[in-house]
Amino acid sequence: MKTHDQNMPISAREGLKRLMDGNERFLNGRGFNPTVKKEVLAFLARQQHPYATILGCSDSRVPPELIFDANFGELFVIRVAGNVLSPEVAASMQYAGIHLKTPLFVVLGHEDCGAVKAALDMKLGNAVQPSRIELLVRNILPSLENIDERADRASQVACAVEANVRWSMRQIAESPEGRARAAEGKYMLLGAIFEIATGRVKFLESI
Repeated sequence: MKTHDQNMPISAREGLKRLMDGNERFLNGRGFNPTVKKEVLAFLARQQHPYATILGCSDSRVPPELIFDANFGELFVIRVAGNVLSPEVAASMQYAGIHLKTPLFVVLGHEDCGAVKAALDMKLGNAVQPSRIELLVRNILPSLENIDERADRASQVACAVEANVRWSMRQIAESPEGRARAAEGKYMLLGAIFEIATGRVKFLESI
């Protein structure tokens, strides 16, 4: 795998192609075991130019650098259970947009997300969560307004995972920074779902 020239910025579409190509290498068993030369590390110690910012879940089965076959300095990764947009996460996204100027932002959810299931249990079954988990889960609840209570559990979870990704996307897009970057015309915001059983990343249509 070739890493991009750190001195050469790339477009959002080029960044998306890199993510998709990397996931294909991962799926086909041709992933790159990240190694890096000392001169590259020395360069990265001075500055970074990641081509994508990934907001993903903390789940141990969903490491963005591996599933996108990315190397040092290529991805700015923010991970939190349920890929929710808390104030701290929003601050990290703001840093990526203002200071790193990454052209591509991806909200990466995954199948069978525990945080999303906890939110469903709270909404549909009045489940009680420990205090700090409840604070996190309440960030997911607004995305679940249209979940069909009559559907089977698997369908509910699948719909809720995608709805939660789109909810985080919407919050990013409607932030002052998101609107400003969109006005520049050089920024792309996408959602994606990682299929744990297959390793494939499914990119969603724009919100």
